[in-house]
Amino acid sequence: MNILVLNGPNLNLLGDRDEDTYGVRTLSDIEEGLRALYPEASFTFLQSNHEGELIDAIHNARMSNTDALIANWGGFTHSSVAIRDALELLKIPKVEVHLSNIHAREEFRERSITGKMMDGIITGFGAYSYYLGVEAVKHLTQRG
Repeated sequence: MNILVLNGPNLNLLGDRDEDTYGVRTLSDIEEGLRALYPEASFTFLQSNHEGELIDAIHNARMSNTDALIANWGGFTHSSVAIRDALELLKIPKVEVHLSNIHAREEFRERSITGKMMDGIITGFGAYSYYLGVEAVKHLTQRG
């Protein structure tokens, strides 16, 4: 299974950000953990602070052998109509993940614009949200 994992703005700073909200693991720690736990999967990881680069990755996934998408859009979750529109055209299993529980934070973070185009949203389990995301896309792929 070829899984594309996209991460939005400021997620490159994991490990330096508010530990109570985001934990202590870095994005590299999460990537290494996924590769170790799921050696049968092939992961492509991209983190970008630029909306257009994430949209290009979504477009490229439409024309590649990508089987599933796991994404943490960061702040774009709550603001990016452009990412939402790109996701609408991507017809593979898609799961949104968040380290923190977006529903227990500031009011503006409770709404996920991108989530409407995803098969599901996993929120609030720290780095484990990514592992749950893999389990979810595996389930969605096997379910067909």
